[in-house]
Amino acid sequence: MTKSNVKIRPAEPRDIADLTSLLALLFTIEEDFSFDEKRQQRGLALLLKSESCCVLVAEINDQVVGMCTGQLTISTAEGGPALLVEDVVVAKPWRNRGLGRKLLDRLAKWAAKQGACRLQLLADRQNSAALNFYHKLGWQQTQLICLRQRRG
Repeated sequence: MTKSNVKIRPAEPRDIADLTSLLALLFTIEEDFSFDEKRQQRGLALLLKSESCCVLVAEINDQVVGMCTGQLTISTAEGGPALLVEDVVVAKPWRNRGLGRKLLDRLAKWAAKQGACRLQLLADRQNSAALNFYHKLGWQQTQLICLRQRRG
């Protein structure tokens, strides 16, 4: 992999099948989620249609090998927009080559253009590789915990 053949670009509807495959890989790591191809495809389609969301792909030689997604929220704590990073995943053969960093850097630039003053994400507490990666990039753990309630 050379710098010249790595492309970080906005995802397009034609990428949904590749993105769904990456989410299947991600959800094997995350204990709180289970993979449902139709549900993930529906979610990706909604993200791609929304102006308050950003879906990026890492592409090498016309092959999608990584992705990240982010959604703007309004933070009362910040008094403005914040970005929730929903998914970050790179295919196993392409990990540890800087693609995750490139994806998150590009996502952060998009968020800044939208006026976001904070980026936040959730990570599986058992995924030490991901936690180490985020810490290396300067992400800080908070005292908050995630709670959820499913409806429907």
